[in-house]
Amino acid sequence: MIDKNPSVWDALKNSENPVILYGMGNGADKVLDEFLKRNIKCSGVMASDDFVRYQNFRGFTVKKMSDFEEEFGEFTVALCFASSLPDVMEHIKFVASRHQLFVPSVPVYTHEVVDDDFLSKYKAQIESAYSILSDDKSKEVFTGTLNFLYSGKLEYLSSIESEKDEAFHNILKLNNNESYLDLGAYRGDTVDEFMHYVNTYEKIVALEPNLKNYNKLKENCGSLENFTPLNMGVSNKSETVLVSKNSGRQSVLNDKNGVQVQTTTLDELTKNYGDFSYIKIDIEGMEHKMLEKSFETLSKKPKLNCAAYHTNSDFFTLINEIHRQNSEYKIYLRKHPYIPCWDLNLYCI
Repeated sequence: MIDKNPSVWDALKNSENPVILYGMGNGADKVLDEFLKRNIKCSGVMASDDFVRYQNFRGFTVKKMSDFEEEFGEFTVALCFASSLPDVMEHIKFVASRHQLFVPSVPVYTHEVVDDDFLSKYKAQIESAYSILSDDKSKEVFTGTLNFLYSGKLEYLSSIESEKDEAFHNILKLNNNESYLDLGAYRGDTVDEFMHYVNTYEKIVALEPNLKNYNKLKENCGSLENFTPLNMGVSNKSETVLVSKNSGRQSVLNDKNGVQVQTTTLDELTKNYGDFSYIKIDIEGMEHKMLEKSFETLSKKPKLNCAAYHTNSDFFTLINEIHRQNSEYKIYLRKHPYIPCWDLNLYCI
């Protein structure tokens, strides 16, 4: 299942050329922290030309690619940011056409990276999840994802990507009588996505824990009929937790500097609001906790659209957990255009 490549960390450590980080911010911080753990030398930090002000990042002056080309000639690039914007992804590929480029995957919500120890630790779970998948395309995506996370080679992503239309038309096959539960509704973009694939529906219940995003959700979707927005999170129990004030997509539960919000469980939601025929789950690393209290709901086998990329193990551990909850599910894995391996989703019917 794993091709004969060194791990991305070994490749960067043993690079004959200087290693330059491409990007700033949280991703670059995590990569640099991992470099320090592994004694990998970083020789500089670069950004796209429009973002370069020769500012300081972690003791490095941020420069343009052309600056490093003049300084070093050849160098190795470690990509440290994410994007689904077509022009940004094309520019990343342009950089990769000029210099050796790796994508070290540092997950958003854990510190566990994919290396030889990771493969050894999870060997049984990886093999189990692979055997559960329901079609050859899913197994190709699974293998490509594993090889990408291990090697950091960009070509593994392009070989496994497909558009969302394929999953919605060929797997989910939503109809005009769906009752939709949106877990992690953000500002209503996935409500809009749902509406794109149906003409009518029975009801929509949408949860968003971040207050700013929740207010935007109400503003953007409040005119819909049979629409219930809830300023709540979902987990394995009902309790009051702290949610980050950050109004981006990555609103983290249990943020010590956050604001109070109530959580509920999936089974409680179905008790209070009735059954759902389609459930989208994108709750920023809380998917495993939510599944702990979902047996009654999943026993009725609603269609699921579940994010599987918030940790480096999600794409196999979530497969195993959903199968454990209801072994009758057919589980499919699809990767949609995004660099790095984000927008990796499980579709279960």
